[in-house]
Amino acid sequence: MGETRTLEPASGPFQAGVHTPGDKSLSHRALMFAALADDESEITGLAPGRDVAATLAALERLGLRRNGDRFAPIGVPTDPGSPIDCGNSGTTMRLLAGGLASVPFRLTLAGDESLSARPMGRLVQPLAALGADLTLTADGTAPITTGAADLHGADVAIDVASAQVRSAFELAAIQSIGPSTIDGPGGFRDHTERWLAAFGLAESDGTLTRITPGPIPGARYVLPGDPSSAAYVWASAALVPGARVVTHGVNLNPGRLGFLGILEAMGADVHGEVTGSIHGDPVGTVSVTGANLRPVEVSGDTVAAAIDELPLVAVLGAYAEGITIVRDAAELRMKESDRTQTTATMIRALGGGAEATQDGFEVLGTGFLEGGTVDAAGDHRIAMAGAVAATAAQGAVTIIGAAVAGVSWPSFYETLEAVWSSR
Repeated sequence: MGETRTLEPASGPFQAGVHTPGDKSLSHRALMFAALADDESEITGLAPGRDVAATLAALERLGLRRNGDRFAPIGVPTDPGSPIDCGNSGTTMRLLAGGLASVPFRLTLAGDESLSARPMGRLVQPLAALGADLTLTADGTAPITTGAADLHGADVAIDVASAQVRSAFELAAIQSIGPSTIDGPGGFRDHTERWLAAFGLAESDGTLTRITPGPIPGARYVLPGDPSSAAYVWASAALVPGARVVTHGVNLNPGRLGFLGILEAMGADVHGEVTGSIHGDPVGTVSVTGANLRPVEVSGDTVAAAIDELPLVAVLGAYAEGITIVRDAAELRMKESDRTQTTATMIRALGGGAEATQDGFEVLGTGFLEGGTVDAAGDHRIAMAGAVAATAAQGAVTIIGAAVAGVSWPSFYETLEAVWSSR
């Protein structure tokens, strides 16, 4: 994904209100729920990026029908006859692997080179317990073949706080004969659990979820803004003392708020207010005001609640004075890039000090970055974090492969530069 983009630093403190794209995690789930429902659904605010487009295209090949914001469920699925392309979207692949486990034919889920290198083996054990038949490569990667399974209830435990693995299991479990449970570490994004509970199909205590099989009803989904997108404008404001960004209508699921806690710990002024909800998921307004930042150590449950934003933590750490440490984040090695390495490389390319570790990275904050050239390495989070680093840099920042930001936020650079010019 090409395009080179150069960003000049912000000229001073800015004040901006920002509407972020629809929540990507909820967009995937709304499409899956609509596809599996027993009646028509309405979805507004779908995320505009390529990942969600991959989920929509996959489900349409199986029989989902769209008319504007109205979606008619799959009903009797259509055999696509050839592999379904999940693009670069791990969420698409993992949710489909579970949600389609009981279709009456075998089908293959494939992806691009990056997705085909990411581990999928952790899906096998929990889905197999339900009777699902998943076939992967010898390395435990895509393509994945699923489908043609008679599913039955099961009780499973997983050892990672993975919303995608849990969701794949739960989407299969609601189509099984008999109840199921899944248990595992807390701190994950519990969107699927909250929505299933709202429809009477699940009960959850934060780690253990009980699933009752049954149909998903047709429903209305008004999707809020994505906090993982909002994080980039929050971080940009945090880098400039006196700068302020306000984001309205953002998803405030507790499993998504780790980054706001990190911003507070680093000295930024953060305020949040819940103003509504979507099927049990809180929605609200967040404001972030910049300050002189201090270093932080991130580990444990906070990692799961801020996994997508950890490259931003490195950027913030470079502008603090002292050592910022991220640990317990080996999951970073299995993203669109090895983010332990690409994050450290990004910081060094901009004149900062950073090293990758086995389960994270360390950043030696000097209070400034010089500017320079960042290779996005095919990873939208690296491209976007590099752009945010330009906010307070001493010189321009050039992003090689900048177009990859379109995976999650096609108008990201234009929005960021507009924020910087707001007063």
